[in-house]
Amino acid sequence: MQKKTKDIFIIGFALFAMFFGAGNLIFPPALGQKAGTDLIGAIFGFLLTGVGLPLMGIMAVSKFGGNLELLASKANKKFATILSIVVILSLGPLLAIPRTSATTYEMAIVPFFPNMNSLLFSAIYFSIVLFFVLKSSSIIDSIGKVLTPVLLITLLSIIAKGIFSPQGAIANTGLGVSFASGFGEGYQTMDALGATVIGSIIVASIKAKGYTESKEVSKITVQAGIVAAAGLAIVYGGLAYLGATAGNLSMDLSRPELIITITAGLLGTFGKILLGISVGMACLTTSIGLTATAGEYFSNLSKGRVSFQTVSIITALISMVISNAGVDKITSLAVPLLVVVYPIIIVLVVLALLDRFIKNNIVYTGTVLVTLVISLFEALGNFNVSIPMINNTLKSLPLASQGFGWVVPALVVGLSIHLYVTVNQRQSKGRLIKRLALIKTIIK
Repeated sequence: MQKKTKDIFIIGFALFAMFFGAGNLIFPPALGQKAGTDLIGAIFGFLLTGVGLPLMGIMAVSKFGGNLELLASKANKKFATILSIVVILSLGPLLAIPRTSATTYEMAIVPFFPNMNSLLFSAIYFSIVLFFVLKSSSIIDSIGKVLTPVLLITLLSIIAKGIFSPQGAIANTGLGVSFASGFGEGYQTMDALGATVIGSIIVASIKAKGYTESKEVSKITVQAGIVAAAGLAIVYGGLAYLGATAGNLSMDLSRPELIITITAGLLGTFGKILLGISVGMACLTTSIGLTATAGEYFSNLSKGRVSFQTVSIITALISMVISNAGVDKITSLAVPLLVVVYPIIIVLVVLALLDRFIKNNIVYTGTVLVTLVISLFEALGNFNVSIPMINNTLKSLPLASQGFGWVVPALVVGLSIHLYVTVNQRQSKGRLIKRLALIKTIIK
């Protein structure tokens, strides 16, 4: 295998592992159980948002050197810095990283060691995270060569058993709107958010391998993203199928309970052990990637006054403390923040992919602004802050009931500004041509 191809696969496997957190493990089986015979439509919807959006995120930030702040500065520089800090903190020590430890504890440790102290476990967990992170030059290789194969083997073993020895027949659940249901579940993985910040360490890893030309770095990043997306699609499809063949199980089971019950039914105690390994690897690889990203970002923000190693250690310590609050508490704290941030990230990703058609950065500014305003008011609703006139207006927006009330206004504002700028530039160009022709005539 050529060096470049090998590098693409190693980086792609690392990306897969960093995207595939434990949340991604528990969503597809629940979707499959709910969809039943409507599985194909549900999977398609899930892949669109659970795989398509992260891939678009990687492609978007690769055009800006893997730098979210550089991308967001197309809207406003101060806003870009604030957004980047909020995103890094959300995916870092305040929410996502602590949740990986809490999830591992609840799904992979408690079933086997119910008396294990959570604080002791989190100390061990983050010691392992720091072991890989502080070897910063080989983070991607460590994940891509060592951790991802373990994760993939365990997941594929469970899926293969479920395909060749299904627990039951796929039933008609009467879901009906399977695509919409899958679309919403994929949206909840929030991987597009991670894609915009993980890109920085992916780009750094590619450059460390000797690829320095910006176009080549961008191309390799996208190719690695495609490898990761293919892996995610295969695993998501397999896990959703397991859920669809488990229609005999109670629909009242929580997502974690469902995947634990399915695995135990397929492989008994050995299945529980495999699931524990899968959860541990999925959470660990995600935590390593996010801790390294936080370390790099805040070290750069301080202009090197605080080292990567110091920031990484502080991130791990804060995450360790917060992780002991438990998965449910951490998840509930994340919702209002993500209601605001996630739509903005999606808008920036779409605009970045269309950047060559955008004539003026005011398109970014206007589109992001209207998205921010709508998302802020929706977030206030999570705190039961009611402003009747505004709330009624928001509820009347298309797709508002599905949580996508910002989509149509952002589309309308973005297109309107783009058309205005385009027409105005053409008129200005026309006037300039007429003036030059008049000057030529006078000179003659």
